[in-house]
Amino acid sequence: MVDLDIRPSSIAGQWYESDPGALARSVDEYLDLADLPELNGEVLGVIAPHAGHRYSGAVAGHAFAAIRGRSPEIVVVVSPVHPPKWPMPASYYKPILTTAHQGYATPLGDVPVDTELIRELDSVLEAELKLELSPVSRDPEHSLEIELPFLQRALTNTWKLLPIMVHLVEPQLSMALGVVLARIIRDRKYLLVASTDLSHFYDQRTAEILDAAMLKEIEAFSPEGAFETERKGKGFACGLGALTTVLWAGRELGANQVKLLKHATSGDVIGDYSSVVGYGAAAIIKARQS
Repeated sequence: MVDLDIRPSSIAGQWYESDPGALARSVDEYLDLADLPELNGEVLGVIAPHAGHRYSGAVAGHAFAAIRGRSPEIVVVVSPVHPPKWPMPASYYKPILTTAHQGYATPLGDVPVDTELIRELDSVLEAELKLELSPVSRDPEHSLEIELPFLQRALTNTWKLLPIMVHLVEPQLSMALGVVLARIIRDRKYLLVASTDLSHFYDQRTAEILDAAMLKEIEAFSPEGAFETERKGKGFACGLGALTTVLWAGRELGANQVKLLKHATSGDVIGDYSSVVGYGAAAIIKARQS
């Protein structure tokens, strides 16, 4: 057996439990406690927050409970890129990143990356959009990795990951990336995941107003409205480019509904409402026609 080149976890023991048993138990508890509304149709993807599990795990549990028991072949996780805490090579600052590794490590085991699909995506992006899919080694990005333990516990099969991290926050490019993603996964058993938090560091009352405005556009299945809401300062999503890319991909794949599953803030967890971060979970659904 050939050893894979695995990206080591950069956040285990800080953003979530480093002990495999403790991590499995905590994730399972978040999944078990999720109280979902009725979901009328096929869930093609989910929107989940990406703070440390202590803060956003209960909200994330609602997203991943909506796909619990599924067995996709490929999981596309699209996340933003946060400013790194140490110098990175120039390739790290290209518009669209992916991993240069063959898998991701978490305490629950290794997640294999679909390297062939990465090559296909890169080829299409270069041919049609003149964009380069930039592979990076040992990236420090938490917002993609944080979702993996939930996927490892919620899904029932061995699946491969298509990891995409986006700097770009521009409507036309997000739409184009979403359309390309939909095309290359359409004939596979897939699942989409958008990684985003909502407003940052407002008081609880203000955060609830801002988050409600952004969640309204998400539930309206309107990536255009999400961009406009942030442009006007009426609501925010720190993973706006990731969120809208996945919404556009969902549209292309036949989804016609987004269902809000849960909203909360960090203040609801720690009791400090003076400066909070908002979290939302939602399901992207191909609803049954009545």
